[in-house]
Amino acid sequence: MAREKVIAVAGKGGTGKTTFSALLLRFLSTRYADKSILAVDADANANLNEALGLEVEETISTTLEDMKDPRLVPSGMSKDMFMQMRLSQALVETEQIDLLVMGNPQGPGCYCYPNDLLRNYLEKLRVNYDYVVVDNEAGMEHLSRRIINNVDYLLITSDATARGIRSAGRTYNIIKSVNINAGEIYLIISRTQDGELSDLQEEIAATGLEVAGTIPLDNMVMEYDLKGKPIFELPADSPALKAVENIALKLNL
Repeated sequence: MAREKVIAVAGKGGTGKTTFSALLLRFLSTRYADKSILAVDADANANLNEALGLEVEETISTTLEDMKDPRLVPSGMSKDMFMQMRLSQALVETEQIDLLVMGNPQGPGCYCYPNDLLRNYLEKLRVNYDYVVVDNEAGMEHLSRRIINNVDYLLITSDATARGIRSAGRTYNIIKSVNINAGEIYLIISRTQDGELSDLQEEIAATGLEVAGTIPLDNMVMEYDLKGKPIFELPADSPALKAVENIALKLNL
């Protein structure tokens, strides 16, 4: 089996990052029905499960917190075995797409040992999949800690504003400063309308990023968000879905 293809998506809140991740997962699961896919929600404000229409009962952060209290580890069970069991329980499994939600660690203290176990677990888990899609926060915490290694594509999202483009540039600088092992890095601009990009060319050039594509403002996406319906279930004629499909094809995903 060839090595899995890992796609990480990053961007500040409100730039369409999770929407893009969900629609990319939709494209992959539709185009490659015979492929297995792992989705990882690594954003502290986790909502990829809602975009996918999946229920989540346990997050990785809960397991990491529990690992810091030896009293919670059953007698006769090693910490490694306990971690493996809890992480397996946190995996939401469906017919084609499985989901892990990292969550947001809330307590003080060192996470070095649990993070090492988590890293080892993910390294073993991800080889069982053809695609891994990681929805990150802008700070790239899980990538910078090397919890998720060897990213093939790193896609940075921005909305169609100068402020958003500048934020994407800062995210790119974070990526370079922590030496994340990423293959190809691109900018994706969401919620675009006619004529907007021409006013942003100077800002885009200043980021040093190549634009992989744009995603138009889509009333269907806004309607689904308003009604709390999974973005994953958008109809095939959704302009946003078509744009994501074009981006994926362009990048040969």
